[in-house]
Amino acid sequence: MKVSVNGLRRNYRTVAFDRRRNSILLIDQRLLPHQFKVVSIRTYQETAQAIQAMIVRGAGAIGATAAYGLAQGTRAFRGTACRLFLHHVERVYQILKASRPTAVDLVNAMNQVRTAMCRGKTIAEQQTLALAAAEKFADENVEHCRAIGEHGGPLVRDGMRVLTHCNAGWLAFVDIGSASAPLYAAQAKARKFHVFCDETRPRSQGATLTAWELAQQKIPHHIIADSAAGHLMQRGEIDLVLVGSDRTLGRTGEVANKIGTYTKAVLAKRHGIPFYVAIPLSTIDWELKSGFEIPIEERHESEVLGGWGVNKQGRRQYLRVANPDSHARNPGFDVTPPDLITGIITPLGIFRPKELWARRHKLGYPLAND
Repeated sequence: MKVSVNGLRRNYRTVAFDRRRNSILLIDQRLLPHQFKVVSIRTYQETAQAIQAMIVRGAGAIGATAAYGLAQGTRAFRGTACRLFLHHVERVYQILKASRPTAVDLVNAMNQVRTAMCRGKTIAEQQTLALAAAEKFADENVEHCRAIGEHGGPLVRDGMRVLTHCNAGWLAFVDIGSASAPLYAAQAKARKFHVFCDETRPRSQGATLTAWELAQQKIPHHIIADSAAGHLMQRGEIDLVLVGSDRTLGRTGEVANKIGTYTKAVLAKRHGIPFYVAIPLSTIDWELKSGFEIPIEERHESEVLGGWGVNKQGRRQYLRVANPDSHARNPGFDVTPPDLITGIITPLGIFRPKELWARRHKLGYPLAND
């Protein structure tokens, strides 16, 4: 996407790789919307920490970062013993996998890298193949999002009021985004619409990231409190809900996404409002058989008890707002059942949740696994 920084407008990718320095280049999303900064991550341990600390977040962006992180760790190996190399790759894989347990994109991305590496006969060949596979995943992520826009764009009609939750825009992917792709496609067709961005407590990705993206793209929008969505739906002020996903079960059509998504789906069902989930193919989990098996990340209570902002001096500052003696629960995700979902927008078309398994081979499920 094109971003205006210090008066200059240029294209950026959320995740990129510096071959010469073996470093991953990330937009530090914690600083937005107040500061735009690209940081260089130099080791796979730092890459795992960047994912965990949410310097980078969002399904596709995490996937691409993990793929690059595995290639980064692979390229950092300096020995000649194949056994030690394989042990090193497995260690890198497990450290990156543990960084965000709910999202499946990072596992699918790293599995693609490891599969590609198997074609190499030497350590050097496998290191080269690892980076090539990571680059391929990143490029495919962009193309998947572009295709999601093509299929989902017609859903966004003139005059519509669209509700989003969290951020599934280009910041959450390598470019374009999933839930934002239909919005950008509709804008390219000169359709007029308005977006309501859930603030998305506790980290406020809707207020800080989605709103920033929409402002950059000059799409009319308002930020609303998470609890205001029901009121707007009741008054007929929302026509469509578009969200992303961190893990969608191919066997059941259940969708894990940012905490609060399930609530919006229930409200949309109550008021007869279409509720769509937009995903690249890397977000599909073909193995788990129930949403209750999805590991739900519990993040630190400080996210609920306070928040980050910018003071008068322009410095980021954490401020506690809750009662000083209280503790908090902070599940990062919830699971939406398929009967509350109107359709799932994929790069290959829009499917009802229960259709995913029936169309599994078209959607990338290996024939050998049947």
